[in-house]
Amino acid sequence: MKRRIICRCEEVSEEEILKAVRQGATDLDAVKRMTRAGMGLCQGRTCSRLIENIIHYTLGVPYEDIAPVTVRAPIRPIPVKFLSDMDLDQKD
Repeated sequence: MKRRIICRCEEVSEEEILKAVRQGATDLDAVKRMTRAGMGLCQGRTCSRLIENIIHYTLGVPYEDIAPVTVRAPIRPIPVKFLSDMDLDQKD
């Protein structure tokens, strides 16, 4: 059987998501915590609907009862200059 990728950013397969759902994940955040699906570059914009479908068809949960993924902003932005000035050879 061909491995079907649901989250392309984190390379999470349909089987991994099904396993998480069978182990108790009933919403997008729970699947995200268990599999990293939705944590990639697109932040779930590509895969969240697919994951909702898997939860809906596997558990029979109505779409309106599936909690949406929570999005958190960074605590504070980090200027690129700060990162470029870091001494990576420094021993702590």
